[in-house]
Amino acid sequence: MNEWKKTSCILCFNNCGLEVLTAGSKILKVRSDKENPRSQGYLCRKGANIAYFQNNPERLKFPLQRAGDRWERISWDRALDEIAGRLKEIVQANGPRSVAYMGGGGQGCHFEAAFGVRFLHGLGSKNHYSPLAQELTGFFWVMGKAFGRQYLHPLPDVHSSDFLVFWGANPMVSHDIPRAPLILRNKKKEPGSLIAVVDPRKTETAKLADIHLQLRPGTDALLFKAMIKILLHEDLVNRDYLATKVNGFEAVRGWFDDVDVDENCRVCSLDSDAVRKFTRLFATRKTAMRSDLGILMGRHSTLNSYLELILLALAGRLGVPGGNVFLGHLMPLGSHTPEDDPRTWKTLITDIPLIMGVFPPNVLPEEINNDHPQRIRALIVSGSNPLRSYADTTAYEKALAKLDLLVTIEVAMSETAVLSHFVLPAKSGYEKWDGTFFQGNYPEYYFDMRRPVVQADGKQVEEANIFIGLAERLGMIPDYPAKLGDQARDRASYGVALMEYIRTNPKATPWLPYILAKTLGEELGSKNLAALWGLLARFPLMHPEDVGRAGYKVGPFTGEEIFSKILNTPGGVKIGVVDTQNNLSTLKTPDKKIHIHFPQMESWVKEVKPEAEESALLNRQYPLVLMAGNHMEMVANTIMRDPVWNESKRACTMRIHPADAAEIGIGDGEAAVIETEAGAVTVEAEITDTSYRGQVVIPHGFGLVHLEKVYGVNVNRLAPAKHRDRLAATPLHRYIPCRVRKA
Repeated sequence: MNEWKKTSCILCFNNCGLEVLTAGSKILKVRSDKENPRSQGYLCRKGANIAYFQNNPERLKFPLQRAGDRWERISWDRALDEIAGRLKEIVQANGPRSVAYMGGGGQGCHFEAAFGVRFLHGLGSKNHYSPLAQELTGFFWVMGKAFGRQYLHPLPDVHSSDFLVFWGANPMVSHDIPRAPLILRNKKKEPGSLIAVVDPRKTETAKLADIHLQLRPGTDALLFKAMIKILLHEDLVNRDYLATKVNGFEAVRGWFDDVDVDENCRVCSLDSDAVRKFTRLFATRKTAMRSDLGILMGRHSTLNSYLELILLALAGRLGVPGGNVFLGHLMPLGSHTPEDDPRTWKTLITDIPLIMGVFPPNVLPEEINNDHPQRIRALIVSGSNPLRSYADTTAYEKALAKLDLLVTIEVAMSETAVLSHFVLPAKSGYEKWDGTFFQGNYPEYYFDMRRPVVQADGKQVEEANIFIGLAERLGMIPDYPAKLGDQARDRASYGVALMEYIRTNPKATPWLPYILAKTLGEELGSKNLAALWGLLARFPLMHPEDVGRAGYKVGPFTGEEIFSKILNTPGGVKIGVVDTQNNLSTLKTPDKKIHIHFPQMESWVKEVKPEAEESALLNRQYPLVLMAGNHMEMVANTIMRDPVWNESKRACTMRIHPADAAEIGIGDGEAAVIETEAGAVTVEAEITDTSYRGQVVIPHGFGLVHLEKVYGVNVNRLAPAKHRDRLAATPLHRYIPCRVRKA
């Protein structure tokens, strides 16, 4: 008799709890997990349709090698032997910079990165291209300068706030905060609580909000500057907070002396009195702000994040109850790689530094398609689909064709896999032990290690097996005592023996995930579980106060206690509680203060003026603005490849304002041609006043080829790769000049 099994969604970073009925390799039914401590029974449409991901008829089952214009099924040994051999030849002939890795686990399976990144470094390369860097590189750079580490990211303390601001964010649909629709509807009912939205579109969140500043697309930096000037001019800054918590205020205050608030607001198409009122609320209430891709992928991307930092610091809203707070985590999402550290690599052609240990994907085509002797010639893609996920599909197609070796590790036959030399089948997130390091809860934080709930129908493996197999063939893994494998049956004695081995062989430390996988992993039946045990062995000793507040008695075996609890508790367990009264203690700056003076940003701040911006916003050749990609209930990146889950929905249209449609002569449902510098596509027009006049919107995650048929349009075909942030190379997807005509 089938039983409901607890698991979690892998389609967005909230990873909400699910219960599933299964049979063999199939998921039959899905419902919410009301006992899940994080999502508490919440379920959105994406999670409810997770069966279409698992049951996809194009699932990969066996290793494949390209043989001319066809695929040849091969054994795992042959696949790993040939890939390792080719990698060795490429590195020997061209150096380690010629190899790159694109991966990191996506929205549901992060343990792959522990093995993929270490394998890349073992080859001598740091060319890691991550989906995180598609959206957040400039933001990470600002966080590193301000807080001392690029992986420290303050998020809104929603429950204690009485003024919630969403800037370029639409959490009612995109779930920027956990259980967003429920939380925000309840917040709306709280006496004295206000919700504000800053966004050109009439989003679902804007319709709920008390205040909607509907600014002109691309003018966020002007509005930030106007608000900062209002704070300074009306003496609304939190002077006690600035004196004790902030470094650099006096150095930056003069940068805003010449800001003309009324002129800035005019170019933003906003009423200056409404902006002043909004700013006063921002400064005097328990304000928490969530910004998202509207500014992170908009004009002046990194500058937007920097001005947001200054605004929050001047108002005293960082690290305080009801403000933007630092959450706890088992593992940071990346490493701190400041650009002034000589160990930090830069891309050879585009000269972009590693930020949080990763490079932005939209510069990769240029790093491949050039004549530099150390250009990238080999690429391992794991759990990513650059042909549909990243800017400038045409540039990617040309670049990937120039590679000497392209290996794709995937669950299903993606567009990128089709172009590869080798395609290796990975187990899905429901066929293996895996989890993520995302955190959205405050002050408590949890960890959920999903267990297998269905059987693999084929020769799929955990991604770790692939990287370990390649590393073995290349002689990377250091020698370790054979007895470690035998001792793994008793994890207490195993831990002692492992610590002794590392103490006497410190150079083996970077290879711990591999050694754990080959010893403890064999005993546990999962390489990923072994890696989790290794993380938890150290975690209580690194965060004893957080662990203690979660109810554990901290000692040498606390990690084992938490590990056992996670193994026996589907849905996740509480592992820590942060200090709410001293939240800024997490800062890593030398003086333990928030730094807001970045000298290299002064000229950029000062160049954003009304006249210059007004001129830059006018483009006679491409008079409209494309918002390339947005979150909807029908969008799940490119993970959900079976289009049946959106049957009968208008899932991929170009949303256009009625006045723009009338001017062009397009009717609702008619075909339109949209053109940018990168290319052109034909798409169904959807007329709606939710779009800003002069802006059109096309969702991401479409243009997928399923059973040899294309569904929707690939909006990245319209995104020029070089249309990107000047400092961090983040693609400016939310502001792409375009023109539209009737097909």
